Amino acid sequence: MSSSLFDQVDSIIARDPAARNRLEVITCYQGLHAVWLHRISHFLWSIGLKWIARVLSMISRFITGIEIHPGAKIGRRVFLDHGLGIVIGETTEIGDDCTIYQGVTLGGTSLYKGVKRHPTLGKGVVVSAGAKVLGGFTVGDGARVGSNAVVLKEIPAGATAVGIPARILHPDLPQSADSKTKEYFSAYGVTPNVDDPVSMALKGLIDATIEQEAKIAALEKALAKLSNTPTDASGSSDTKRDLDAIKEWLKE
Repeated sequence: MSSSLFDQVDSIIARDPAARNRLEVITCYQGLHAVWLHRISHFLWSIGLKWIARVLSMISRFITGIEIHPGAKIGRRVFLDHGLGIVIGETTEIGDDCTIYQGVTLGGTSLYKGVKRHPTLGKGVVVSAGAKVLGGFTVGDGARVGSNAVVLKEIPAGATAVGIPARILHPDLPQSADSKTKEYFSAYGVTPNVDDPVSMALKGLIDATIEQEAKIAALEKALAKLSNTPTDASGSSDTKRDLDAIKEWLKE
């Protein structure tokens, strides 16, 4: 039991640069306290002492600011970073080595009892601050959910979900089964070298429009030479300048 305890503490130190030593993590990390108290309440829930389990979960919520239903299943080395405002529903399942930041809701959209209403997180999933994962679907191993995203459908393993409603991106970084490795851990679900697909589509439309403007200007010049009449390219240049400005704004 002590080795499992220190294993979880060491995994937090590996993922949080603010954690300096085991004593600090054990005494000052409310996310760790919430998981420990949940282990007890979940055991009571599983043996039929549901009211006592709910009371203990409410005490844990009062102490830590984190609400975990005693029916939820939480794997090993799960890190609730900062933790305040996290809500985890009854049929939620969280895999090993997941990291969940403050303000996250793992909620349900169904009103039917006895069915899977809440999400299942695979191993090594990162759910960033303020994100809402709603429904009884699966978030694949190593997936990342961006801050304030609202996820309403399944996320493939290794993908990143951003936006409202969430859109699926595929990262360029390799995936590792060991999310404790700093080289692959993605704090707050930040994925380098990945653009928002909507932004990429807008950039593509702007590029196509600039190319069409250039072709139109070339056609106007050719027609002007054939008809021996001057052409006014100011309108085309103004459009190109405006589109270039919009494109630079999208890059920021």
